[in-house]
Amino acid sequence: MSSDDLDRQLSFLREVDQLKGVIRQSPLLDRSRKENSAEHSWHVALYAMLLHKYAAAPVDASRVIQMLLIHDIVEVDAGDHPLHLSGPDSQQADLESQAAERLFGLLPAEQQGEMLALWGEFEAGESDDAKFAKVLDRFQPLVANVVTGGGTWAENGVTLEQVKVRYGTTIQRGAPELWRLCEQWIEEYFSREGRVERDD
Repeated sequence: MSSDDLDRQLSFLREVDQLKGVIRQSPLLDRSRKENSAEHSWHVALYAMLLHKYAAAPVDASRVIQMLLIHDIVEVDAGDHPLHLSGPDSQQADLESQAAERLFGLLPAEQQGEMLALWGEFEAGESDDAKFAKVLDRFQPLVANVVTGGGTWAENGVTLEQVKVRYGTTIQRGAPELWRLCEQWIEEYFSREGRVERDD
């Protein structure tokens, strides 16, 4: 590696320090404040390290961890896009793609290509590694909402059916055993809160 490569790597590391200032909707489990995106990325990476055996298909835990450590770096430029506040947004996707090009473009060419490919694989969500990474990106905030008595669900008036759609499709596809546990948690939460919608 040349001194120019090191300069580029350090420039990237300084730039992505800003992720610590991107505040998400999810609360910390002690409810003292909202988590930031850097904390979320670290936490889901730890989830991958411990829970990769629950993936629907064999996964490379190291690659899943790498995906999760970089998956939200684009939020330095594009900001957080909370699941409950809006639906799919092509404009947001464009902003995130531009952010990926700029931020990973700070790196030496070889690492730039590797990072962009890994980020793109996560976004596509088609490989077994990416499917499981996306599971954990949904599972971690679901756990936070359950543990904190509703968290963003309560704040945004989210229904049981919305939770099943927004979390269930992704988690069930990549980790059915984890989804079975989630279903139990969310049914208990919504029943306890009197929020379960019943067909008459």
